[in-house]
Amino acid sequence: MGIEIKKKEGETAASLLYRFSKKMKQSGILLEAKKRRFKRRLPNKRKIKESALHKLKKKKDFERSKKLGLAQF
Repeated sequence: MGIEIKKKEGETAASLLYRFSKKMKQSGILLEAKKRRFKRRLPNKRKIKESALHKLKKKKDFERSKKLGLAQF
């Protein structure tokens, strides 16, 4: 799955480099490599639960503030 660019007759190095970089962007190889550069570790179950509970608490507090007229949108 490589990209092959051959220099055309009379083509400058700058235009060859431009064509190559354009092909690289279109292929998505560079984007995929950047995604794979750092592997994300998945959080454990306890962290997921704590995060969900925190989110629910913040939502409940916001709804309460909204009813009291204290929330700013």
